[in-house]
Amino acid sequence: KTTVLRVMAGIFEPVSGEVTIRGKVTPIFGITEGLDIDATGYEAIRLRGLMLGRSRKEIEDSAQEIADFTELGEYLYMPLRTYSAGMLVRLAFGIATSQSPEILLMDEIIGAGDAAFIDRAEARLQQFVRSSGIMVVATHSHGILEKWCNKAILLNHGRLAAMGDVKSVIA
Repeated sequence: KTTVLRVMAGIFEPVSGEVTIRGKVTPIFGITEGLDIDATGYEAIRLRGLMLGRSRKEIEDSAQEIADFTELGEYLYMPLRTYSAGMLVRLAFGIATSQSPEILLMDEIIGAGDAAFIDRAEARLQQFVRSSGIMVVATHSHGILEKWCNKAILLNHGRLAAMGDVKSVIA
């Protein structure tokens, strides 16, 4: 499942066939990939923003909103190496979803962090889905599929085994 997401994100080339993506893709996986653990949270916002193809002005305009969403406060002035896994998830998720991507790729749904953050993250995802974006989530959880998805595919050893509405594919 992760390999399919990485192909969709343009990280891996398909071995055969082709992938056509229409829209801006924002992957949320590999939370710390590409981030310098010695960078501060604010530096990470800038660096990850540039990696996502945002302009410096767009990054600066969104930095305070990201900071507010993450509720990391003074930790944003500290190096990432001092962050817990949950803090890194907050930061990466805040950065990735600050631009209302057209296509959001997720390997599982956000699971790290306290209950209040998970509630905020879910509210942010709901807002994104309502704004006509596409969310692709790879998961083994039937509950996540039923809550977040209206279509599903089932892969069996990398081959398409079923495709259709969520309930049919789960069955």
